[in-house]
Amino acid sequence: MKKIVKALVILAAAIVCCHAIRGAEPSPLLQQWFAAQTNLHTWSADAIQTRVIKTFAQPLVSTGKVWVVTPDHFRWELGKPAQTIALRQPDQLMLVYPRLKRAEKYPLNDKQPGPWRDALALMEASFPHSRAELESEFLIGGINESNGVVELRLQPKSLFARKFMTELRIGYRTADFAPAFTDMKFSDGSSMRNDFSNSITNAPIPPSIFQFELGSDFKVVEPLKK
Repeated sequence: MKKIVKALVILAAAIVCCHAIRGAEPSPLLQQWFAAQTNLHTWSADAIQTRVIKTFAQPLVSTGKVWVVTPDHFRWELGKPAQTIALRQPDQLMLVYPRLKRAEKYPLNDKQPGPWRDALALMEASFPHSRAELESEFLIGGINESNGVVELRLQPKSLFARKFMTELRIGYRTADFAPAFTDMKFSDGSSMRNDFSNSITNAPIPPSIFQFELGSDFKVVEPLKK
């Protein structure tokens, strides 16, 4: 369980920013947004991540970059040079720590037991194709618009997901429906916010972005493998 939660904390930013790709709700503005996303195939942006941890006097702020190709690829980097890299590929998640020369691999399939299946369902909910699919994983808590940004509040339905994350807020710009921010509240009282800028949609992204060459000096582990 602890290994799963550790992986999800690192991947949470990538999971919810990818959630920004598709969704639906009976609001004219969000219906327009949903229609706009049907032609969205790639997205990339710069990011500033701010983590608030109860035991820390000051927030932790990191810069990063994210690339997404729907429906099953993303790359999320934190730090310059990158200290953590999260890679989502069709059949696995991989967390790479370049400075530590370490990589962790997590298989993606529906045969994983217990909490990992819930975690996988949470990730796959990041790409809902309909309101029904969105609401199968989340409760819609509210929608607000302010200063050209629509904010959607969501709560996960899964018991495991609720133990990990109590609320998810996603912001979209009304001008182009691009993600503006994500904000997660965790069950331990901490939070993680990602603010996006310089976003680009539907520009070609080389397949090599979603690969990472692991040198012979890397230690590769599979935490879920028994």
